[in-house]
Amino acid sequence: MFVIKYKNFFFLLSGILIVASLWSFWNYGLKLGTDFTGGSILEVSYSSDRPTADQVREALNKLDLGSMSVQLAGDQDIIIRSKTLTDAEHVTVVKALPVGADKLAPTEKRFSSIGPTIGKELARRGILAIILVVVLIILFIAFAFRKVSRPVSSWKYGIVAFIALLHDLIIPTGVFSYLGAVRGYEADALFLTGLLTILGISVHDTIVVFDRIRENLKKNISPNFAETVGQSLSQTFSRSINTSLTIIFVLVILFLYGASATRDFSLLMAIGVLVGTYSSIFIASPLLVVWQKFSSRSK
Repeated sequence: MFVIKYKNFFFLLSGILIVASLWSFWNYGLKLGTDFTGGSILEVSYSSDRPTADQVREALNKLDLGSMSVQLAGDQDIIIRSKTLTDAEHVTVVKALPVGADKLAPTEKRFSSIGPTIGKELARRGILAIILVVVLIILFIAFAFRKVSRPVSSWKYGIVAFIALLHDLIIPTGVFSYLGAVRGYEADALFLTGLLTILGISVHDTIVVFDRIRENLKKNISPNFAETVGQSLSQTFSRSINTSLTIIFVLVILFLYGASATRDFSLLMAIGVLVGTYSSIFIASPLLVVWQKFSSRSK
């Protein structure tokens, strides 16, 4: 199959994307949302043409409540992020917002606050959850393929899956790091949820391919391991692509027409599903072939 034949090209492409993502993260970092840093978030909706972001900032600056982030959402909504507000300050902010073109005050859609201590604990538990999920996935794959030891040891399937999962975490994180710097996208609790979901979808595709490789090795369809992997990819290629495209279509619609609260999440998921499908087909299985060839030469 062409995937095995041109594996070096796919490795190079992934290498470029990973380096670019790490560079973005190193230079920009992640713009953390109030879920992690603590603070308040207020979303209001106007019934007619809303004021500009500058007009809202000008009105809020008069309150002397510290720095506030103003973000336009959808056609009529405005999202305001600030330090943790008291009930009295919350009411003051809502009353200070400029009216719309119809001279009516905006309608409050949501308001939530979180303390910095809770935010740090949430971030710590989220990172711990990602690490735990990755470790469990590796152990599960190594156990599931324990009876497949030739020509590639079962534990190597787990290591290759781990490399693919790192690939699937780094690239979406790098993209969101860049979007946070240029478009103000924030990493919140849904961001961690998205990463965990991406891991699940990615490893599912990887296991489907690996399982077909295991079946074909038992059937001994070819004495050449690279040919066995290539045929296994051919047998699962359409299924993986079609399944992923179906998910991506739904996520794109959700991004374009869904609520503002889930827009960033749907974008992250769409990027993650795309990258995860790519790694399952073009990275994980070719890595098995490269490792098997290297081991054979060493022996």
